[in-house]
Amino acid sequence: MSEPLLKKVQALSPCGLHRMAYWEWGQADNPRVLVCVHGLSRQGRDFDVLARRLADRYRIICPDVVGRGESDWLGDPRNYQLPQYVSDMVTLLARLGVPQVDWLGTSMGGLIGLALAAMPASPIRRLILNDVGPTIEFVALQRIAGYIGRAPQFETCQQGADYLRSVSEGFGPHTDEQWLALSRPMFKPDGDRCRLHYDPRIGQGLAGLTPELAKAGESQLWAAYDALRCPTLLLRGTESDLLSAATAQAMTQRGPRATLYEVAGVGHAPMLVQDDQIQVVERFLEGG
Repeated sequence: MSEPLLKKVQALSPCGLHRMAYWEWGQADNPRVLVCVHGLSRQGRDFDVLARRLADRYRIICPDVVGRGESDWLGDPRNYQLPQYVSDMVTLLARLGVPQVDWLGTSMGGLIGLALAAMPASPIRRLILNDVGPTIEFVALQRIAGYIGRAPQFETCQQGADYLRSVSEGFGPHTDEQWLALSRPMFKPDGDRCRLHYDPRIGQGLAGLTPELAKAGESQLWAAYDALRCPTLLLRGTESDLLSAATAQAMTQRGPRATLYEVAGVGHAPMLVQDDQIQVVERFLEGG
């Protein structure tokens, strides 16, 4: 399958019902399911290269988290929080109708998977956390807050791609072709121009975040991490400002004792389009 199918599932928030879109690759009757969930300001097409590589072996599900991509926007931006995202994913997994899934989450998508995998009777069989852990460096949150929530418009997709590249240096080196492929799904038409695909309000929760509030959330995430019982792979960019080397090492020593793979020359976060990064994911999913 060279292109995915776009599907939608209806989910519930305190404001009412909303639709969450997801991109499906591979055979719908394949019991081996891999769920790939993107970062805060991204969308499900981030995983196109990985999905094309694995679609002959897995049914691959790449949701657009609510407020992004082809999914609805929430009426109340205060609900753009981890509990809502986890609830939506539970609804999605019920729709898929399989007893177990593997989970790959980049940044925010990793935190959603972490929360879900820590629950009793979790359906997550294997967990891949891409450049995220229970301790998130506050300086990185400040950096993200500096650009998330803006609503710039662009005359062309190339102009938008150049802008994204300027705020996404941590993704590491990519060819111009690779970067444009990653960027095209990030825009929607807006008259004779184009705009970013997400609700600008998704970052409101970062605006009032203090080091003290971040610390309180950290203790809850460590408790969830220590509750994990599934095999866990931790990917980290060696230049990451969000996941420190110390936190990554701690994650190899407690909870599920994650297997750590560091990607040289990359910050936050590896985009999983380079062959060496994909091979690491493949080996882990196959039990290596």
